[in-house]
Amino acid sequence: MPTIGVKRDLLFDALGKKYTDDEFQQLCFAFGLELDEVTTEKQMLTKEQGDVAAAKDASEEIIYRIDIPANRYDLLCMEGLVTGLLVFQEKIKPPQFKLVEPKGGVEARQTLKILPETAQIRPFAVAAVLRNVTFTPESYNSFIDLQDKLHHNICRKRTLVAIGTHDLDTIKGPFTYEARAPQDISFIPLNQTKKMNGNELMEFYTNHAQLKQFLPIIRDSPVYPVIYDSNQVVLSLPPIINGDHSKISLKTKNVFIECTATDLTKAKVVLDTIVCMFSAHCADKFTIEPCNVVNPDGSVCTYPEIAYRTEIISASKANAAVGITEEPQKMANMLTKMYLETTLVGQDELHVRIPPTRHDVIHACDIYEDVAIAYGYNNITKSLPSFMHIAKQYPLNKLTEQLREQVAQAGFTEALTFTLCSRDDIATKVNKLIEDLPAVHISNPKTLEFQVVRTSLLPGLLKTLVANRKMPLPLKLFEVSDVVLAEDDSEVGARNERRLCAVNCSKSAGFEVVHGLLDRVMQLLEVPWKAGEGYYLQASEDSSYFPGRCANVMYKNTPIGKIGVLHPTVLQAFELTTPCSVVEISIEPFV
Repeated sequence: MPTIGVKRDLLFDALGKKYTDDEFQQLCFAFGLELDEVTTEKQMLTKEQGDVAAAKDASEEIIYRIDIPANRYDLLCMEGLVTGLLVFQEKIKPPQFKLVEPKGGVEARQTLKILPETAQIRPFAVAAVLRNVTFTPESYNSFIDLQDKLHHNICRKRTLVAIGTHDLDTIKGPFTYEARAPQDISFIPLNQTKKMNGNELMEFYTNHAQLKQFLPIIRDSPVYPVIYDSNQVVLSLPPIINGDHSKISLKTKNVFIECTATDLTKAKVVLDTIVCMFSAHCADKFTIEPCNVVNPDGSVCTYPEIAYRTEIISASKANAAVGITEEPQKMANMLTKMYLETTLVGQDELHVRIPPTRHDVIHACDIYEDVAIAYGYNNITKSLPSFMHIAKQYPLNKLTEQLREQVAQAGFTEALTFTLCSRDDIATKVNKLIEDLPAVHISNPKTLEFQVVRTSLLPGLLKTLVANRKMPLPLKLFEVSDVVLAEDDSEVGARNERRLCAVNCSKSAGFEVVHGLLDRVMQLLEVPWKAGEGYYLQASEDSSYFPGRCANVMYKNTPIGKIGVLHPTVLQAFELTTPCSVVEISIEPFV
């Protein structure tokens, strides 16, 4: 769930009302958002606007950090958030976005031509123009921040879509979207002074804090995507960086927006979101100038689409889905508050107009969700189902809970350890070979501590002992949890197995302590000490245990675990200096 930070005072000015923190939190909750935290940051006060060097003082600026649903791209900036809240409070009506042709008519549209070579790297592109925009420092920062939020959200860190924004007055159309060899691309990157080719640019940004993560997207490609104007000025090298020549500033009036993509649908959503949000700063509000995009096959498409569509739902079905009994006309008003203009047709039919800002509305159930939000989740009356449900706890989980309580009462302290561990933890440190273990390996582990899924609970408990070795002895720990074992016959190639593991760490091995715990567990499970029908111990050798001090725990002549005293090399590997005895069994045979 993305989080946006907005300045409280600017937000309240835009909303036309001041709120306490609690009041604003309640407003966010009613709108389906969450005020995550209230924080502060230093705000520079300058002698002259824009002259940071002239800063003479600093004050605390209060920042609201608000959690936004991942599919509500229209709320990822101040403009969209303010509009949404004002519509929700019925202070304004939902804006009506429209396409407006340039002064010269359709023939004067800006054109972006896609060359066939781009199919090798990023085959799609869309474009639009915002005319007569007035940027303030706040709206400019919001414009940049929205692009960053979209890049990390729907654009999947620029792999699906990359956004470029340019000062249209510094460039000249028609534009071409090409793919060239890195050495054939030369331009001055954004905020730099030296001209670089594609290879030099990749080397230059290798250690850049923000941009280095995007380099692998195109670095190994024989060609790089690039956008030129009619004078061969480079606008951008997507998805890495824009050119310095066309960078936007507070003085920019006309903005050319281009999005290159590997997913055309995502590109349309991104473009619609940007132009709809910031057309509010145009002299003629909520107007967008379309652009022509010429595809490699010669076909011409017009973007942005700014498409409105109408969904028809039944008020009675919406009531049933949400669990309320609201009048159809009231429901229509509720949906209008949620930015979905709705009219009642007949007695039950609702015509819901989906604007281009609400790409999250795909199905009728998405509209039902907005009905629930507008009605208020806390206002929905809890009710029992109309038919009988008889539920019970999953038997294995019930047994687990009962054993946890009883083992704790036997004097053992419960531990909860990581399911992932290193290969050494389950192999080398316990005198085993990783090749001999039915372990499930992580294909791209982020750290050496989490390379495989544990095949035993023992390593986690031993690491817990190490972390608490300054505590007075004896230390008696246990855990009842799952291990994962690779299994070719399983549908997913592995299976979970619920196990109980207990460790006794003391000045002496204390084998009788874990043996006593095993007897107590079997007594609770009503399993007798009897060969063939109950449980018993069978001598065995295991490299993890001291020779002659290890046994299989047998249940109905089938081994279900091991009990014994750990080998000194295992203790040394885990940096333990006191003897330990262990019992580990599967509890699934007793369910």
